[in-house]
Amino acid sequence: MEKITQTKEWSAAIRFNHWLMAASIIILMATGFYIADPFTIPAGDTLHKMFMGDVRFWHILFGVILCFLFLWRLYLAFFSRFHADWKDFFAWTNGRNFIRQMRLYLFVSKEPPEHTHLYGPLQSLAYAGLLFMVLLIILTGMILMGAGYDAGLTSLVYKLVKPFENWLGGLATVRWLHHILMWGIILFLPVHLYMAFWHDVIFKEGTVSSMISGTVFHRSHE
Repeated sequence: MEKITQTKEWSAAIRFNHWLMAASIIILMATGFYIADPFTIPAGDTLHKMFMGDVRFWHILFGVILCFLFLWRLYLAFFSRFHADWKDFFAWTNGRNFIRQMRLYLFVSKEPPEHTHLYGPLQSLAYAGLLFMVLLIILTGMILMGAGYDAGLTSLVYKLVKPFENWLGGLATVRWLHHILMWGIILFLPVHLYMAFWHDVIFKEGTVSSMISGTVFHRSHE
């Protein structure tokens, strides 16, 4: 007889952070593509040709929002009373579980890895990599935003991240790295969606809907 147990897997804070970060990243991608390769607007008065300025404003705004969301996620990882903490990002260090999950995804075995962490081994490695890319894209974005400012809060932020620019070798390298990181995140998204739906179809635990409801369904046989 199959028994289904409901488990609260995600707190409201984690879910809210997840969806806000996803929305911010999508807007940053769209505006970033335009900034990298803008098209001209020939018609109309010059007074109204501020489209690039508007796009840059929204790009910077959501870049700042992403920065605060990232800091909030770090706070939740270390100080949240819920179980989605920093240790879950190191589930990939369990070599035995890592191999078992690889065998499962390659259809070599039907045996899933032990549920010792909130994330599976490959899942934890992917999310840790994503957060690292977000950290770097925020740092490079701050440099690109602050370059040329001599006063105000933006100038102060630029002075704090200036050593990172020097270490990379200048603004050209920073801009190149910022663009490459965007492509890294773009490549992450379809893999993330595919694996979430794959896991939902195979195990029928409500993985996808859990990021809305917070609840997953674990099945066992008695």
